[in-house]
Amino acid sequence: MKCLVVVSHPVKESLCQYLSAQTVEHLKSKGYDVNVIDLYQRGFEPSLTSAERSSYYASEYDKSRVDDDIALLLEAQCLVLIFPTWWFGFPAILKGWIDRVWAPGYAYDHDKDLGALKPRLHNLKEVKVITTLGSPWWVDTFVMWKPVKRVLKIAILGACVPKCDFKYLSLYESEKVTKAQVELFVEKIKAKF
Repeated sequence: MKCLVVVSHPVKESLCQYLSAQTVEHLKSKGYDVNVIDLYQRGFEPSLTSAERSSYYASEYDKSRVDDDIALLLEAQCLVLIFPTWWFGFPAILKGWIDRVWAPGYAYDHDKDLGALKPRLHNLKEVKVITTLGSPWWVDTFVMWKPVKRVLKIAILGACVPKCDFKYLSLYESEKVTKAQVELFVEKIKAKF
């Protein structure tokens, strides 16, 4: 199975980068054909260009600056997103990747009357998410109602790939986890993925 792993953390020695390395190693051991996009390492520009936004409703989206990423997304059967949750949202670079790469004509089609979007990412069978949060689980769950998970599951995947198998793992209070807790979380990744 072709797997695209998208990593979004600027610090090479970060917990997210460690979890990414462990996840990629695990997926390869399970027979996945893995491609990795490290958005910060590549210097991905998250802002939509004027040409990209202007082409959202044109006959063809201007994918000239994100063509390689769109190609990788379209050939992936499994997508893994690994990122920190900051301020109960996506890192800007990951949000920009979604804005620019999950584009009309590729991830979805516009309805001719601008009604509900029509999904196109039927190639994706699995979407897996690993995120770290500084907050405790109860704040994310009961105070904020898991905003990142809801946006991903309902708005993004719901519009573009509603029938995929979706798994979402959060490591809470990540600034103060012990090495043993991190390794337990890695085992959880291996068990769920």
